[in-house]
Amino acid sequence: MIWDNLKQDLIFIDLDVEDREDVFKTVGGKLTELGYTKDTYVGALGEREKVFPTGLDVGGIGVAIPHTDQVHVNKTALAVAKLKHPVMFHQMATNPKDNVMVPVTFIIMLAVNGSNYMEFLQHVIMLIQDQDVLKKLVNATNAKEIIETIKKKEETL
Repeated sequence: MIWDNLKQDLIFIDLDVEDREDVFKTVGGKLTELGYTKDTYVGALGEREKVFPTGLDVGGIGVAIPHTDQVHVNKTALAVAKLKHPVMFHQMATNPKDNVMVPVTFIIMLAVNGSNYMEFLQHVIMLIQDQDVLKKLVNATNAKEIIETIKKKEETL
């Protein structure tokens, strides 16, 4: 399910960005450029992040799962970015005003359109909760390794 929506041109290895807005512009911009999302998508990522943070510390690995409401999405896609340097995200399930931050090095950006939104999100959560899988993803050196790791994990879900 997840890997069906993951294309090599939506995987970024050692992405050199300054901050989370730069992540949104680069990765989200690629989703828009390729027609997966509407022109409102990148701005909506930032607005949603202010209210519903997506940063997670998963066993010492900083992960973020930025996404928007479906109204900003044309068709379902998934983008992955391994960051060259950590970027700060507010921690999920906290009030952003409390300023609880997570240094994130791995991004799974979602553009989901359809009734399977929650199922898709649950699969992503299950994927990153598996420490062995997450370590393989973080240590991957190319897009093919990331796709194969996700595909192999999904076969067990």
